[in-house]
Amino acid sequence: MTTPTVSPPAPLISLTWTDHATGHQGHLVVDRLVRGVSSGGLRMRPGCTLDEVAGLARGMTMKEALHFDADRTGARYIPLGGAKGGIDCDPRDPAAYGVLVRYLRAMRPYIESIWTTGEDLGLSQDLVDRAAAEAGLVSTVQAVYPLLEDEAGARRRLADAFAVEVDGIGLDELAGGCGVAEAALAALDAGGVAHGDARVALQGLGTMGGASARFLSRAGLKVVAVADIKGTIANPAGLDVEALLAARDAHGTVDRAVLRPGDRELPAGAWLVQDAEVLVPAAVSYAVDAANQAGITARWVVEAANMPVLPEAEALLARRGITVLPDVVANSGTNAWWWWTLFGDIGADADEAFAHIRRSMRALVGLVLARAEADGCTPRAAAHAVAADRLPVMAERFGWYR
Repeated sequence: MTTPTVSPPAPLISLTWTDHATGHQGHLVVDRLVRGVSSGGLRMRPGCTLDEVAGLARGMTMKEALHFDADRTGARYIPLGGAKGGIDCDPRDPAAYGVLVRYLRAMRPYIESIWTTGEDLGLSQDLVDRAAAEAGLVSTVQAVYPLLEDEAGARRRLADAFAVEVDGIGLDELAGGCGVAEAALAALDAGGVAHGDARVALQGLGTMGGASARFLSRAGLKVVAVADIKGTIANPAGLDVEALLAARDAHGTVDRAVLRPGDRELPAGAWLVQDAEVLVPAAVSYAVDAANQAGITARWVVEAANMPVLPEAEALLARRGITVLPDVVANSGTNAWWWWTLFGDIGADADEAFAHIRRSMRALVGLVLARAEADGCTPRAAAHAVAADRLPVMAERFGWYR
């Protein structure tokens, strides 16, 4: 199976900003607007480029389209366009917070009018919200307020949802991991693999990786390896996921003092070659390339991070019968949960949120896998085809700018 190469259309807005105080650069790409608004998070990492942000913005366009059902009645959330922001700076740099504030201040006209944003790689929602307030913004999602029937009620509902915790972790952190886990479980079910017989290795134990690990572990999968900035922690008998989650710092790095006698410390890349049925790259982009993919023996690679598998690596994996469940499907639950909550499709309740995410992800993964089988292509190509079918309908029904 191969993924056809199609040149994406040029984005509507593409810009690079230079911080006058430090020289760090930031980028904003608005790929598409629906009803005059776009959606996509803000990441901060050293080496972040405009091309990377453009790819992420295109991915957001597809995620929004994939959660649009033209025939569904009663849904309040109408998908938006896709966008993304990125800052070339190490979030651990003492100067990083000042850079973030100045970036948001510079992007304020876009955030107030057309770009809704939030946390992504390297940034927590609390930090983004604090910096946004300092930059003079009402909210990082204020561009969508004119589309709401009851702005005050919607804002209160979202704030209430962000205040919900489940076993010490915020609902906002758990929503995305619930979606990733459900995507992985749907893939296992499609392949006839019992959850209790499946092992999983993850790269990243931050917001997305940590929540994914929790949901997969609680679904009966054995988490045999997790990787963070210090390296890989592995145990073929299974790791104590809850202990590792409790021992993380703000950047998802685990305190090795909590490791048990059977836990081993391995090099950073060792998570890729673990004996497991499922790999979950949940940290950086471009983690799997044409060289290191050769060590993968897992049946499924479920992309919790954005763009973690390079196209040439995915093609090589497909030739070996290894299926990549793409980011535009697997990690789309976070973005959708924001809008389901804000628009009022669900309330500020964890059980309701998880149930809605699970139903939606099951339906989406089922649709994409069925399309891939029917078209004889990869799930990524199938997801792109579904989005391509839906985008013209969205444009005709809702317009780009109104």
